Amino acid sequence: MNTLCVMSYNVRYDTSTDDEDAWPERRDAVADVVRSRRPDLVGFQEPLPNQIEDLRNRLPEYEIRGRGRRADGGGEHTPIGFRRDRFSLLDRETFWLSETPAEPGSVGWDAELPRITTRFWLRDEQAGTTLTHCNTHLDHEGEQARREAAALLARELDSDGPTILTGDFNCEADTPPYRRLVDGSLRDARAASTTPPFGPATSRTDFESLYSQWIIDHVFVDSAFSVRQCGTCSEIDRRHRYPSDHLPVLAELRYR
Repeated sequence: MNTLCVMSYNVRYDTSTDDEDAWPERRDAVADVVRSRRPDLVGFQEPLPNQIEDLRNRLPEYEIRGRGRRADGGGEHTPIGFRRDRFSLLDRETFWLSETPAEPGSVGWDAELPRITTRFWLRDEQAGTTLTHCNTHLDHEGEQARREAAALLARELDSDGPTILTGDFNCEADTPPYRRLVDGSLRDARAASTTPPFGPATSRTDFESLYSQWIIDHVFVDSAFSVRQCGTCSEIDRRHRYPSDHLPVLAELRYR
């Protein structure tokens, strides 16, 4: 099978301050979106350990792994999920988006919080090839931190074989961090798609409605892949609300 479906999904961390949109009210709907779209690979952003466990319980067809951004391994994660019937995990690592990427808990540049990237090396048993999937979440405050993190990612992923990068980049197209990524070996799947993007032209919500024209969640790929389609998934739950404050981005890829 030469096609590959990839999702990036910021599921919003578990906090009681979300009131009617707190995680216990949303977790089934989040899992339903993943189940209905059937991605082969999915990069999640923001889940805490209890949320990862909830997703594992509701999505048993996926192996979901990652570690937290704090030095002790706790806090928000950027885990990757892969279909158990398709992939074998060869190796994995976590590195911090900072001047000292190997130092757990390190905070980079003007970032407000520690930020991490999860990297998996996977064997695609159906396609008979190996690939790299990285999943990340850039800082929401530090402009320098986003620029430098993008430069770090571009260096890390250069010449890494078939490569996919998913994440919440907290930046739109044509901003300096975005340009740093696409000026290297990566392409935005949305821009590279051979068909028009589907779904809303935004990846942000306030649970009740959409933020217009604000796509900050992206799927990037290298030249090993062509892109058939890419867009945002806008399912609402039984309460007629969005399951997260982000829409998932979904890309259908094909090995060249």
